[in-house]
Amino acid sequence: MNIFEALRKDHEIQRDLIDQLVKTSGDSDKRKELFDKLKKELALHEDAEERHFYVPLLEVDMTQEKARHGIAEHHEMDELVEKIEETDRSSSAWLVYMKELAHQIEHHLDEEEQEVFQLAGKALKETEKKNLAMDYQDYMKENR
Repeated sequence: MNIFEALRKDHEIQRDLIDQLVKTSGDSDKRKELFDKLKKELALHEDAEERHFYVPLLEVDMTQEKARHGIAEHHEMDELVEKIEETDRSSSAWLVYMKELAHQIEHHLDEEEQEVFQLAGKALKETEKKNLAMDYQDYMKENR
């Protein structure tokens, strides 16, 4: 497995969680449970991705700008997660913010998969792609 496959696998987990979340209503246990899972998944994925994907890309001129952009988007998503946490789960604003977060996540994942992965594919050697995947997966296993 290479780093792109490892990241895509976790992207699917995020997509599944946001799909389920935007279908919830009110201050339900299901909404709380799904949001807590998403929050944990995003934080862990962002941390692992920055360490084992973006940091190596920051060292290459061709991928530096995309890596910085991806990290900046992580911070934007974190801020929105905080805003959602501070909002009453039964209010209509909660779902508005959640849909905004879902949109940001989808945009980020699509951009990564369609643009960043292609550039990184050219910038990284095959052995690096495999080693980064192992490091990323080990980190995820240790912290999940």
